[in-house]
Amino acid sequence: MTRMNENSPLVLSVTSGKGGVGKTNLSVNLAYTLQRMGKRVLLMDADLGLANVDILLGLAPEYNIFHLVYDEKNLEQVLVRTEYGFSILPAASGVPEMLKLSTGQKLELIEALEPLGQELDILIVDTGAGIGDNVIYFNLAVQERILVLTPEPTSLTDAYAAVKVLHNQHGVQKFRVVVNMAADPKQAKQTFQRLAAACDKFLDGVSLDLVGSLPHDPAVRKAVARQVPFCHALPSSTAALAMKKIAENILSWPQTAKTDGNIKFFWKKLLFNA
Repeated sequence: MTRMNENSPLVLSVTSGKGGVGKTNLSVNLAYTLQRMGKRVLLMDADLGLANVDILLGLAPEYNIFHLVYDEKNLEQVLVRTEYGFSILPAASGVPEMLKLSTGQKLELIEALEPLGQELDILIVDTGAGIGDNVIYFNLAVQERILVLTPEPTSLTDAYAAVKVLHNQHGVQKFRVVVNMAADPKQAKQTFQRLAAACDKFLDGVSLDLVGSLPHDPAVRKAVARQVPFCHALPSSTAALAMKKIAENILSWPQTAKTDGNIKFFWKKLLFNA
């Protein structure tokens, strides 16, 4: 298993072509599982329209990332350290100011967040669903993109649309894939293969990698209702064991160049690549 360089955090997004596929719940439980494996993890809620990482964790943050700029709050005031060992950087619903910051405000934000690069192994960016500007914006700034889909035909169609836009309009070639809510591993593999076949036929140069799959497990719904990560509430459940395999797979990825993994580089790319 490849060890993450403490000075070069892995920056990855969790994204989807449509809502309702369990993307944010996957992000929360991935953060939890990676932390249990000894990694220092920050989960950033990048769904600017419907921020809900805090809801899944039963939290009510007083501040969010925008307060770093507009209310002069510091990083310690905005970061929320959860009881599960990982931290979250909360967003706010219906607040698009991040895409309207002046150059000076962008520089201030970069300066405020730069210390995170020394304190993290992994930054997970939970994007919104779909192919809107905000979703594209965040997916272009990360090193790795995990695309979440389910076996439903609409999910498969929208996942392909997301890959198509990111590839054709922005040159993204590599995508990691997680199939959620699968009846069994066979259905998960078939779902992935259908997406891969469509990409091979219509999109030149796209590379898809199946990171893993999560089963349709009643334990997940029960944990969501309790606002607790299912990997914490039911660590021996089928879903939790599958999540552990996904996390192990992620930790086995070859380490990329140090510059690409630098948190400061991530924020510069994010804020200035609009």
